[in-house]
Amino acid sequence: MKAMKKHLFPFLAVLAIGFATGCSDDENPAPEPPVEGGEEIVKRGILEADETWTSENIYVLDGRVVVDEGVTLTIEPGTIIKAEDGQEANASALIVDQGGRLLAEGTAAEPIIFTSVNDGIEVGETESTLELADAGQWGGVILLGRAPISVSGQSGTASIEGIPANLSYGTYGGDDPVDEFAPGQGGSKLNFLSIRFSGVALVQDGEIQGLTLGGVGSATSIKNIEIYSNKDDGVEWFGGNVNVENLLVYGQEDDGIDIDQAYSGTISNAYVIQTAQSGSAFEIDGPEGSLEGSFTLRNITVDGGGFDKLLCDLRDNAMGTLENIVITNAGTTESTVNLADPESEANYLSGKITFSNWSLALPEGKTNADMFTKQVVVGQDENGEDILEFQLVDDNAAFLEALGGDNQGANLSVFDWTYTKSQGAF
Repeated sequence: MKAMKKHLFPFLAVLAIGFATGCSDDENPAPEPPVEGGEEIVKRGILEADETWTSENIYVLDGRVVVDEGVTLTIEPGTIIKAEDGQEANASALIVDQGGRLLAEGTAAEPIIFTSVNDGIEVGETESTLELADAGQWGGVILLGRAPISVSGQSGTASIEGIPANLSYGTYGGDDPVDEFAPGQGGSKLNFLSIRFSGVALVQDGEIQGLTLGGVGSATSIKNIEIYSNKDDGVEWFGGNVNVENLLVYGQEDDGIDIDQAYSGTISNAYVIQTAQSGSAFEIDGPEGSLEGSFTLRNITVDGGGFDKLLCDLRDNAMGTLENIVITNAGTTESTVNLADPESEANYLSGKITFSNWSLALPEGKTNADMFTKQVVVGQDENGEDILEFQLVDDNAAFLEALGGDNQGANLSVFDWTYTKSQGAF
């Protein structure tokens, strides 16, 4: 049941009805001005001027709220942002368009919380009233930049998944690996953010991540991020080279960390906790065009939960470095590090995929060699679809050599501020 909202100003409800009946999504209605002293402020459409959201209010995303090019949205520590229900075109999300900037810098004591209107959390609180299984209440947070991405075609740009290409926002990618908001001003800054109960579909069968990063450059700073209960992936990188530090993903119903389109930054000190609904802990795809890029995953811990989920799925010509990785509670059958195609296997053999300082807590009856697999086509079914089979990698010496050493994984103490920690998940 949806939590009852508190509107201090009755005319706000009338105004909301007027917007709902008079404007379509594609018309990008102008945002409403903040209501001074209000407990709950509804935001819609494209933000065309700088705004600051403060912790004494709760802000409600009603549909897609877009930070326009040249605009800065500042969110103060301790602010709670809730998102309305809605599917596909009516789904709620916060989108930072190319050339826009989000300054959302919370603290460990006062994190910035994105959640659903169905969550009874109030101003000054950090504990939600929804359950881990309540993923998919709203969309998520999407940052779009002008850093290089690897896509087919000559433009070097693409439309982020879930956003129709005919809208004025949603494009990402370009030729600026730094991508500052303005000279000397850096990019967006995200720190101590908790994104909860997200992942609703923006298009049919197109659920989005808790945090989506499309072509985001190195000028943006992202650290101390929690994704709690998301219908799709925890975080997905589409190209770009932004670094992310101190990331916790729990309760995702697809992959924990998802890399695409030649992302070439570093993800450091991350903790992925798998559940029965999760997909792979890491799903890593390679370039889609001629541009190649190599990511780094460093100081990562995965709690497999004992579930038979892929630990790491390297696909579609994947390339990158995975170092100081600790895996605990792996499942007993398909819980492996997997090379999903011949191109990724070739990259492993040629040194374009490298492993170092790994620690694998082996399931009963398994050896280290059993944890490294490849997927091969062994035939076709009656419908002409490929029949795939997991087999052990023949030349596994480089992987086996990576096991052991000074492999501490993530420093979990930096996640003491998270809602996940307060729920006793670790």
